[in-house]
Amino acid sequence: MTTDGSAPRRPGSGPDAAPSGVGRPDGGEGSMDLNDMLRLKNMHLAPYIQMATALIGKRRRSGGNMFRHQIDTMAILMDYGYIDSVLLKASVIHDLLEDVPDFDREVILNTDEESPDVYKLVLEVTRRPIETKPEFLGRILEFGSLRARVLKCADRISNMISLGYVTDVEFIRRYTDETDSRIFPIAAIADERMLVELKELVATRREYLARRFEI
Repeated sequence: MTTDGSAPRRPGSGPDAAPSGVGRPDGGEGSMDLNDMLRLKNMHLAPYIQMATALIGKRRRSGGNMFRHQIDTMAILMDYGYIDSVLLKASVIHDLLEDVPDFDREVILNTDEESPDVYKLVLEVTRRPIETKPEFLGRILEFGSLRARVLKCADRISNMISLGYVTDVEFIRRYTDETDSRIFPIAAIADERMLVELKELVATRREYLARRFEI
C-alpha cells in the first residue's frame, strides 16, 4: 500500500509496503496509468510549486538552484510510483523552511485541506537548529513517518546524482560515507528499491574517488 493508504500501481507486500517495481534497474514503475494521472490532476500542486519558487535564488554546490532540486525530488518519487498528494506536495517544498527561515508558514497552512499534513511532513524532514546532522538523520530513522523516510531517500538520491558534478574530493567522500552510514538504514525500512539505487550511486562515487587517486 502507498504512503497515503491507496492502492499502489503493483501489489505491495504489507500494510506499509511501497509500490513495487516491474524489474527496471532504477526501480521505476514504467508508464503512469490513467488512474494515477487523474489522481495527479486533482492534487492542485501549483500553489506548492509557486511557494517553491522562493528557492530559485538559492544556489547549489553542484550547480543550479534549490527550486530545481525540489522538482527533481518530486520526479524521483513519481518514478518510484508514489502518487500520494501529501508526499508530493511536501517534496516540492521540503527545503523551504530550512533555506528560507523567514518564509510565512501560514501560507503553507492555509493553502488547502491537506496543508496541515503537508506542513507536518515538511517539519519532519527539516533539520532543527539544535540538531547536528547525525542527530537529524537519526531522528528520521528512529521516529520518522514512512512518508518522511521515503522523502528523505528521494532527496538523497537527487543529491547523490548531483554529486557527480561536484569536484570537492573531501565533500564527495564525506557525503558518500554519510549516505552509507546514515541513509542506507533509512532506505532499508522505507523502500528497498531506493536502497538499491543509493548503493549504486555510492559505488560510482567511490569508484570515481579511487580512479582519481590512481591517476
